[in-house]
Formats: sequence, structure tokens, C-alpha cells
Amino acid sequence: MMRREDIITTITSTRYPWNGQVDQEFFDLPTHELAKRLLGMICVHETPLGRTAGRIIEVEMYKGPWDKAAHSYGGKMTERTRVMYGPPGHAYVYFIYGMHYCLNVVSGPVGYPEAILIRALEPVEGLDIMAKRRQIRHLGSMRQVCQLTNGPGKLAQALGITREHYGLPLYNSPLTLYHDQDPLPSSQIAAGPRINVSYAQEAADFPWRFWIVDHPCLSVKTPAQKTKT
Repeated sequence: MMRREDIITTITSTRYPWNGQVDQEFFDLPTHELAKRLLGMICVHETPLGRTAGRIIEVEMYKGPWDKAAHSYGGKMTERTRVMYGPPGHAYVYFIYGMHYCLNVVSGPVGYPEAILIRALEPVEGLDIMAKRRQIRHLGSMRQVCQLTNGPGKLAQALGITREHYGLPLYNSPLTLYHDQDPLPSSQIAAGPRINVSYAQEAADFPWRFWIVDHPCLSVKTPAQKTKT
């Protein structure tokens, strides 16, 4: 059990110097490359309540009209998927199960509706704000800290992300991504099938979920597949 003071020392006063804000060109990568590049980056949300931030440690990619697990499967644009057909680097936010918002990074060229779901974060700033939003009283262990953001619905709630953030540029808005380290080496990245897409037939087995190996804040702990990604 980690001591509370070892986990949270200056939650309410410290503002980390996230100076490596991404630019629009950062997102001009093929979706499978961008998905892995997102790992280790910081997602920051500025709100009137304060700033919250988390390190991206788990993602899933969705490859558009021919991916049966993607919202854009079949290639018919809807009001829900409209932003996915635009330029990469914008937020695709959707509501699921009548209770959760999920944050995605639009990827791929204009006209190719691809996206990357952010599945889990490691909380790094504004943990007190996250805890209030998630209605978690105590953060006395790493497990409790991870409970703030170890799932796509949890992290959206913790960061205060709603449908109002749909379409925001993730390089120049209150919701922005930042570099915090060099790209992770392949030895630190695992790959496996996506979660809760059993309906997607053969696409359910695509190894398009990527995560940082052995990170405690993963949404689901599964063994990595040694598969070409």
C-alpha cells in the first residue's frame, strides 16, 4: 500500500509545466502509428473548476468503413460521425450505455473516418478535482488513484469531458495533448484485441488495442499478443 503523501503531494497547488503542446501536423500519421505515438502523452483539460491532466496509457484504433467495430462502418456519414470525416486531431466524443462519454482522437486523412479511443489514463494533475467528479473520497493507494481514469467512461468523467467537446482541436483548445517524453520503444508497448467488440465478427480479433506494458492503471489487464501491428 502506497502512502497517501507519496501519491499526492501538491494536488491543489502545483501546475505542471506542460510545455510540449502538439501541433496540427503531429496528427498526420497513419492511424496505427498515431495510436502508439499517443501512449505516454499528456491529455490536459482546462476548466473553470481547474486543470486536470492524465498520461495516456491505453488506446484502441478504429479503421473506418471496413472495420465492423467502428462507428463509421459502412461509410455513411451521420451527425454522430461527422467529425470523423474531417481533418485529424479533433475530438470525437460520443455517449454510450446512456451514461458515459468517451473521448476519441480523429485520425486518418480527410474523408477517411478513422479514430483512436483513449481507454485509460494515469492521473498526473488535478486529482482532487477528478475525485470530486468521480465521487471517490479516498486516494490512499495506487489502486484508488487508478480508479479515477482506468476506463474510457471514467476518464471522460474525471476530466469533465462531455458532448460539448465534440469537434474541438486537440492541439489548440481547452482540451489539448502535450508531449512529455520521447516516443515509447516498442518493447514497452503491448497489443491485443479491442474490448467489448464481440459483435464485430472477424474485426473483434484485430490486435488494435495498444497499451503500456504492466501499467497499473490499465482498464483491462490481458496478456499481450506477439502479433505484427
